[in-house]
Amino acid sequence: MTTFHEWATRAQWVDSGGLRIAAHVEGDGPVVTFIHGYPSSSLDVVPVMERVPSARWVTLDLPGFGASDKPVGHPHTMAAAADAVEAVWRGAGVSSTTLLAHDYGATVAQELLSRDRHVDITGVVWMNGGVYPDLHRPTLGQQMLLDPNHGAEVAAAMDEAALRNGILGTWGSRVPLTDDIVHGMWEAMTVNDGNKQLHAMLHYIAERRQFAERWIAAMEQCSAPMVFVWGDLDPVSGAHMADRIGERIPHADLRRLADVGHWPTLEAPDEVAAATVDLLAG
Repeated sequence: MTTFHEWATRAQWVDSGGLRIAAHVEGDGPVVTFIHGYPSSSLDVVPVMERVPSARWVTLDLPGFGASDKPVGHPHTMAAAADAVEAVWRGAGVSSTTLLAHDYGATVAQELLSRDRHVDITGVVWMNGGVYPDLHRPTLGQQMLLDPNHGAEVAAAMDEAALRNGILGTWGSRVPLTDDIVHGMWEAMTVNDGNKQLHAMLHYIAERRQFAERWIAAMEQCSAPMVFVWGDLDPVSGAHMADRIGERIPHADLRRLADVGHWPTLEAPDEVAAATVDLLAG
C-alpha cells in the first residue's frame, strides 16, 4: 500500500490564494479529477487509480489538508478550495474532466458546478457527502470540535488512536479498517501540525447551510451524467442522504452499497472504479 509520505513525494506544487497546493497529475487518457474528503487527503484515490490505469488522474490535497499549506488562522472557504482545483486544472492544461467527489470534496464539486468555468465537467461520481445539509449528521468527534470554546483543545489532544475510533464509527462491514489506512490519514493530518487545526477545517458545515440553495441547485440541475456511489452504513451521510438523492434526482444513477460506510474509495474501490469507467465510456 502506498504510504502518505511516498505519495507526497510525487506531488507537484501549484500556488492558489497565496498557498502552496500539493497536486498530482499521473497517467495518460481522459482526465479524471478526484476531490477528497475531511479530514483526509488525495491519497484516498490511489486504490481507484490502480483500477483505472487508462485515465489521466488529477488530484490535490485541498488547502489546509495533506501536504498542502496549513497556515494557522487562515480563513479557509469552500470557494478557495474550488479555486485551488481550478488552479491545478490550469497548471495541468485540463480542458475537460470527469469528477470524483467525496464528502468535503462533494461540496467543492457543487461549488464548481455553480460557477462559470474554463473546464468542461463531463460527468460526476458523487460519494457520501452532505449534499443536502439539513440531513448531515456530524459525528460526536465533529460536534466536540465544533464547540467554540473547546474545539481547539479537542483538536490539540487528538492522537492516532482517537482518529482510528472516529473513522471506525463511520466504516462499513464489507472490509476491515486497517492500521495502514488509519496511519495514512494520520500522516496526512499531522504534516505542519494540521491535526491541531481540525476544528477550523469544519468551516464547511456552516457554509453548506449558508449556500445550500445555490449548491443543491447546481447538483440537481447538472446536465452531465452523474453516478452516486453511496455507502448506506455511513451514519453521517449514508442511507438517509441516499433516500433524498433518489427522491430529488430520480434520473441519476444511484448505486447504493448496503455494506459500505463513509469511505467508498477505500471500502469499495471496485465500485468507484466501475462508475468512473462507465462515465468515461459515455
